[in-house]
Amino acid sequence: MKHLEIDGRLNGWDNLAQGARRIKKRSPWQSIAEFINKTLIITELEVRKLRHDPTDLIVRAVQPVLWLLIFGQVFTRIRGIPTNGLPYLDFMAAGILAQSVLFVSIFSGGMSLIWERDLGLAHKFLVSPTPRAAIVLGKGIASGVRCLSQVFVVYLLSLVLGVQLNFSVIAMLGVLLIVMLGAACFSIFSIIVACLVKSREGFNGMGQLLTMPLFFASNAIYPIEIMPHWLQFVSHINPLTYQVDALRGVMLLNGTSIYGYGFDTAVLVLVLICLTFIGGRLYRQIGM
Repeated sequence: MKHLEIDGRLNGWDNLAQGARRIKKRSPWQSIAEFINKTLIITELEVRKLRHDPTDLIVRAVQPVLWLLIFGQVFTRIRGIPTNGLPYLDFMAAGILAQSVLFVSIFSGGMSLIWERDLGLAHKFLVSPTPRAAIVLGKGIASGVRCLSQVFVVYLLSLVLGVQLNFSVIAMLGVLLIVMLGAACFSIFSIIVACLVKSREGFNGMGQLLTMPLFFASNAIYPIEIMPHWLQFVSHINPLTYQVDALRGVMLLNGTSIYGYGFDTAVLVLVLICLTFIGGRLYRQIGM
């Protein structure tokens, strides 16, 4: 009997060793495919929440309406902001779309994580074999899906106000890509803040503190050239600036991009990769 028991244990260790060798033999492409699959699973879980509570999307749609109808109409009459020949409403439309994406993604990503921690769901993710970076990236992509409703609202209102929009298929796809990238960046940024703050009250305060400087230190409602030099420097390291620049180039019929759509996209992708790495490292702290 002892020999049988020893043989059984040896067979068990052999199976574990073979399994470990299989994992080691897994190609990089298989690892990438598994990472993408788990990221999409997290994205699907997050998107399902919209079916249970879509009211947040309706409330968030009010903000771009107020900015375009009130702020945009007033500053169109003033004509005190240089816009390189564009009507101010046209110039502002892309900035307000980026602003809507910023506000929705900042408050959806981090707040969702805090609720999951309070309900004990975050601990279940922590003990799962899903990579932390996949969890964070999946939440970021889901935030991008959430922000697609803002594209519809801003486009519809801009059309009513007479903004010259570019409705070509390539332009529309370009807008959706930039919205998704920008939303993912700011959502993961808010997740990083939520990992550090760890309370709803603290996160709400930090959210307000972060969104307004990001918005006003960008080219969303005025060009960078009229800013003071120190603010121009801040604007150049602000990801929202590149999101607005890309949107202004593809969203408007006569719009132009200062840095180029390819450069803007590359900056957002690089920021997304860096934030995903940082968020994946900090995500484990949510369970502490």
